[in-house]
Amino acid sequence: MKHIILLLLITQISFAKTPEQAAIASAHPLATEAGHRILAQGGNAFDAAIAVSATLAVVEQQSSGIGGGAFWLLHRAKDGKNVMIDGREEAPAKAHADMYLNEAGEVNRDLALNGPLAAGIPGEIAGFEHLAIHYGRLPLSASLQPAIEAAEQGFKAYPRLIRHIERKQNILRRYPASMAVYLPQGTVPEVGDLIVQPDLAKTLRAVAEHGKAGFYDGEIARLMVDAVQQSGGIWTLDDLKSYTVKERQPITTTYHGHTLITAAPPSSGGIAIATILNILSAWDLTDMDRAQRIHLVTEAMRRAYRDRSIYLGDPDFVEIPTQLLTHPYYAEGLRAGINPDKATPSDLLPGIGDVPKGEDTTHFSIIDTEGNLVSATLTVNTGLASGFIAAGTGVLLNNEMDDFSAKPGEPNAFGLIGDQANKIEPKKRPLSSMSPTFVFSDDQVAVLGTPGGSRIITMVLLGLLDFFDGHPVDSWVSKPRYHHQYLPDRLYTEKDAFSPELISQLEAKGHEVRASKGTWGNMHAAYWNRQTGEVTASSDPRTTTGSAVVK
Repeated sequence: MKHIILLLLITQISFAKTPEQAAIASAHPLATEAGHRILAQGGNAFDAAIAVSATLAVVEQQSSGIGGGAFWLLHRAKDGKNVMIDGREEAPAKAHADMYLNEAGEVNRDLALNGPLAAGIPGEIAGFEHLAIHYGRLPLSASLQPAIEAAEQGFKAYPRLIRHIERKQNILRRYPASMAVYLPQGTVPEVGDLIVQPDLAKTLRAVAEHGKAGFYDGEIARLMVDAVQQSGGIWTLDDLKSYTVKERQPITTTYHGHTLITAAPPSSGGIAIATILNILSAWDLTDMDRAQRIHLVTEAMRRAYRDRSIYLGDPDFVEIPTQLLTHPYYAEGLRAGINPDKATPSDLLPGIGDVPKGEDTTHFSIIDTEGNLVSATLTVNTGLASGFIAAGTGVLLNNEMDDFSAKPGEPNAFGLIGDQANKIEPKKRPLSSMSPTFVFSDDQVAVLGTPGGSRIITMVLLGLLDFFDGHPVDSWVSKPRYHHQYLPDRLYTEKDAFSPELISQLEAKGHEVRASKGTWGNMHAAYWNRQTGEVTASSDPRTTTGSAVVK
């Protein structure tokens, strides 16, 4: 018996081997480099997360920024703590359920998406301070230095950013401060043009010196509120001063011997992923015919997104039946309603009533040499957000108010519908799809997530299923993608993801397959083999600026 116990202990020690190197995968080389720079200065993964987040806020503003919010999922190696830092934006105190409805009772999409009325109170800066004080080991000023330098010295414009500026230029031209950054000569920048942001550098320096007070109070706060109110927004200084980060208990679920730690509400991602995996757990998907596998996965997606539209919102405002929605027995009931041969029309599922048929955000993954993990998804909502930079601050404001349900059954910018659980209320946080995720097994750790609006949940799901199939990290981030979100009742795919034969097989089962003209997402993932200590990382090949570095 003693020999058996000793053998077990040796096995546990070998599985617990720390990573040989640190891995960072993000959407831009300057951000990945910033994270490794902070690690080299003695910081841990949580300090590096501040550096990566802040640098992305400078160089990838079509996707994230200090005028937006984030979920940072953390695993602390020394005590095994898992926690989600909720830096999600929240509605201003003067917000109300009908604020985007016109006299006819229809949603004014311009007000909901463009300009300062579309902006919630940002949470990213408060998240930086929380990470530094409670989890990091370096001063906030050190972790912000790479971002300050990138704003002061500038970075080179690249094709994805330029495409967003081209699409948004009519909105950007409404606001002089926005034009000064994105259209400095009155025209869209070309590849390689230097984008310098001295006002943003000034704001970041104020945060480096004063912490969150440098953003939510004092001169920067007054400049933001004055600019917002002068252009029709409803922010107040009290809105900024009262913003607080919240620690959330992540959603935990299991799938075929793996433990998943994933995003909690106000993200819908963790509950939806748990529901889908619980439904799928009864089947062996690995060796299944591809058309049959896609059919079953799609039916599970359909049911999870149906629940999303009805039950999910800010847990501080609505009672979410989390235990029910993530329970295997509940999934068993949903599974029983799946016809293995035919698609279930979404309008046959109990829903929220009459509903019209109707790549932004960013993610990074970090593993440090102590075994600390960060999976972080950050956003300003749609590409270049509200288009409004608050003069004198360099801060591009989010348009996250569109993530609320502006009217029951009315789709938002991503076609997602919602009901009363996600209606607009003062100080409430809008429902999100961001799904930063960890997976643990005896000898493996996976860290992954992606941007992509309503498709975030299903893209993370497909990455997870690829990991469960035993494929390496390069495969998770590059796998062809498909998506179903309950309504509209369509199975969407990336361009060329499905062959004509596969489409015919799925259509014979009753699915309406709709191929996109392009690709989706920008997944960044990291993997740690706990037996060998080997660490690998990969960035989505769909974009040219992704950067995964192990060192």
